[in-house]
Amino acid sequence: MGNRVREGSGETRPRTELAREDLGTPGARRDSAGSGAAQSAGEPDTAPTPVRDPLPTRVSGLPPLPGEYGEALRAGLSGIECGDLAAETWAAIDDHVRMLLAWNGAINLSGIRAPDLIARDHVLDSLTALPLLRRAGIAEFVDLGSGGGYPGLPLAIALPARRALLVESIGKKARFLDVAITALGLADRVSVAAARAESIAAEPRHRGRWPAVVSRAVADLTELSELALPLLATGGLLVAWKRRPLDEELARAQRAVRQLGGRVVACEAVTVPGLEDHVLVVVEKVGATPPEFPRDPAARRRRPL
Repeated sequence: MGNRVREGSGETRPRTELAREDLGTPGARRDSAGSGAAQSAGEPDTAPTPVRDPLPTRVSGLPPLPGEYGEALRAGLSGIECGDLAAETWAAIDDHVRMLLAWNGAINLSGIRAPDLIARDHVLDSLTALPLLRRAGIAEFVDLGSGGGYPGLPLAIALPARRALLVESIGKKARFLDVAITALGLADRVSVAAARAESIAAEPRHRGRWPAVVSRAVADLTELSELALPLLATGGLLVAWKRRPLDEELARAQRAVRQLGGRVVACEAVTVPGLEDHVLVVVEKVGATPPEFPRDPAARRRRPL
């Protein structure tokens, strides 16, 4: 998918208009598959073309979140130091969820569909890094493999971030992120790159420029470090969401992290009920990353670090 650069944003942004096949436009050609007899030459196609309503681009008019969402959110807040968040902050975080639910039926943004599980496994899980980022004075970050916007959007809203870049290589997901950012009023400080992390790290305006990279369920720590550390300024932090047991993955990653100019400095346990097996691994950038990194996926498979 090609990228469009928006003037004044300073970031690469994906196209946000929906293609004919995305909208289910009447008259768009659909290939048929199955065991039925082929249509005779010259016979008119009388089968109706399914029409799908356009996906929403605004929060207004979306259904409110069900009660179980709020109950799950309140039940898990005791495990996170974020009690000072204002009502409008929570409203923006909730509106992101409303957009996600509205799009998820048409575009698979998340396999988690129940609102109470979205509250715990997406919203609360993302916010577990909020105290850590605040202690480090982080106000700018990259979210690698943002998917439906987690952890990047809740963190950008809650910090609040001065600048955040959500990197998502899958075009439909990047399109959702761009629409959600505009709908939430975040376009002045949050942007989307519809590109792979390797290409972002090759750009001088990004390489070695960011104080933090966050990433959730993208890759093991060895590969993730190769993708993230080139983006970090010296002293910057990679925050990776991981699950126990973690000892073997950490042991495998230590050599690669050192080679890439980093060191593992913390493994912070998560105390949100239901997420007790989650861990935030923190890697600090302490030296220069060699210019040949990150390598393309084929090279990483051939020669693992």
